[in-house]
Amino acid sequence: MFIGDLEKVVSLLLCLSSRLARVQNAMRRIDGNTDQSLNERHKLLSRQREDAKDLKENLDRRERVVSGILAKYLTEQQLQDYRRFVQDKTSLLIEQKDLEEQIKFFEEQLENLEKSIPL
Repeated sequence: MFIGDLEKVVSLLLCLSSRLARVQNAMRRIDGNTDQSLNERHKLLSRQREDAKDLKENLDRRERVVSGILAKYLTEQQLQDYRRFVQDKTSLLIEQKDLEEQIKFFEEQLENLEKSIPL
């Protein structure tokens, strides 16, 4: 159950951070004439990301409790394997999200190139 929650919270944080970055880039491109809806979207995403960070902090506390319980039943090697698994799971989720973002970016570039080529 903890690992499922970890996946959800990490994915949520990455998604919100990505969306927030896109809004910030859009705001920079517009320069001083920032659209009101972009400002509101930025504030909303910032609040949501802060809430997600709170969820992650709670999940980190929960992980320490789970590790404490597991320490009573697992050998030291098994506990190290569990901790490595949790760490690797988080790293892989981050890498997966990064790759998904790169794919999306390249697909958009390809689409723009296809539109710009005269038929």
